[in-house]
Amino acid sequence: MPRLMVFSDIHNDLRALQMAMSVEADLYVCAGDLVNWGRGLDKMAAPMLPKADRVYVLPGNHESQADIEEFCGRHGFHEFHGRSMLVGGVHVAGLGYSSPTPFATPGEYSEMELGEHLAKFAGLDPLILICHAPPLNTALDRIHEGLNGGSQSVRDFLESYQPRHFFCGHIHEAEGVVIQMGTTLARNAGKKGYLLEW
Repeated sequence: MPRLMVFSDIHNDLRALQMAMSVEADLYVCAGDLVNWGRGLDKMAAPMLPKADRVYVLPGNHESQADIEEFCGRHGFHEFHGRSMLVGGVHVAGLGYSSPTPFATPGEYSEMELGEHLAKFAGLDPLILICHAPPLNTALDRIHEGLNGGSQSVRDFLESYQPRHFFCGHIHEAEGVVIQMGTTLARNAGKKGYLLEW
């Protein structure tokens, strides 16, 4: 029975990363924003090194794809941006970056770019999809009443293709929130993370 630990938005919090990595799992996916503004990545490697061959990392909006590729290359982790793998009969796919933010962070895509990258996963079924960006105008991207920070393209993909499970991060205020979107169980994993078994 595969066990997948998904967490996001550590933002240089070594203690939170140690807690996430202390959970026993077959795969660990960081759904982005290990650090702030791409700074201090190498300091975050230590808690993940003992399980390096099982660690998959997405760039959030605070890291570029190049940042994460180089970081993973230095430490033996797997860069997972735009990639998928088959685990226990289920496809696990990952896409980092967020839709545009007001802050011009390093890892942002236009909605069109997000949609194009997600389209590569359209034929994967059953699917567990892990993105940095949450779906727009849901409880997963609510910053406060009347303000949401998610992606329309992510929402469109979930509504069209109904992956079995969806995980995201990005919006800290929605950490731990779980919603049902059709047949998709969707969760903002946050820094505490979530262990999925199947």
